[in-house]
Amino acid sequence: MRHGFKGRRFARSISHRKSMFANLAVSLIEHEQIVTTLPKAKDLRPIVEKLVTLGKRGDLHARRQVIAQIGNEGVVKRLFDTIAPRYATRNGGYLRIMKAGFRQGDNAAMAVIEFVDRDTSAKGAADRARLEAEGANEEAAAA
Repeated sequence: MRHGFKGRRFARSISHRKSMFANLAVSLIEHEQIVTTLPKAKDLRPIVEKLVTLGKRGDLHARRQVIAQIGNEGVVKRLFDTIAPRYATRNGGYLRIMKAGFRQGDNAAMAVIEFVDRDTSAKGAADRARLEAEGANEEAAAA
């Protein structure tokens, strides 16, 4: 019996689970919308909502707590500077989970998790900037 155990295991060790959710949180904060399996999205929501609440606090201790949890200082800066002020008047409920059908390979239930008042231009912006920078580097190397 699993009385008193919170959350799903996802057939992973605790360290793997923590790093998986840290990576999902980084991707969600960076892109403001990601597609993942439904159980992972449901377990990710309280983690990211607590990070946004820490971001709304805005002090140094909260910033260090978020860095300790997700480990990416650039994403933490984005969380504290752009995302947290957007939800300054909202008391929770920062994320939305929408079911997105089933995955082709293994028929797993998929979901889209996104911020409620998200910036639609943020989706893929980091990837576009990275690809443009790589293209510029290749052109400079060719010349």
